[in-house]
Parts: sequence; structure tokens; C-alpha cells
Amino acid sequence: MTAFTCVLGVLPMLFASGAGAASRKAVGTTMFFGMNAATIFGIFLIPALYVFFQRIREKVKRRIKAMGRKARAAQ
Repeated sequence: MTAFTCVLGVLPMLFASGAGAASRKAVGTTMFFGMNAATIFGIFLIPALYVFFQRIREKVKRRIKAMGRKARAAQ
């Protein structure tokens, strides 16, 4: 909600007119798209990457256990 509020607060800068409007539009555009990208990254990509790496970690653990069992069985 904080990111959404920030994006809404920056909207007037995107549509600025008058003296100094060019610099306000530049800052507003950067903040608008940056906050949207960071929000999408934080909500969707981070959890997906966490699940991906957790699955890899579990597979590696299973393989290590299986190798240990094979080594003990071979002795």
C-alpha cells in the first residue's frame, strides 16, 4: 500500500505544467515507473525466486543423502 500511495502521489508530477515542468516530469516519470517495477519485483519475483532456490536446495540435499547411503552400502 505504501508503494501504491507513492505512485499516486507522484502522478501530479507526471502531468506538471508551467515553470520547471520538464524537471518535474523527469523526476515523476522515474519515480512512477521505478516504484511500479520495484513493487512488481517485490510481490511476484522475489517469492518465485525463493521457491525456485528452495527446490534446488532440497534436490541437492536428497542427492547428498542418496550418495551417503550408496557409500555406506558399498562398504
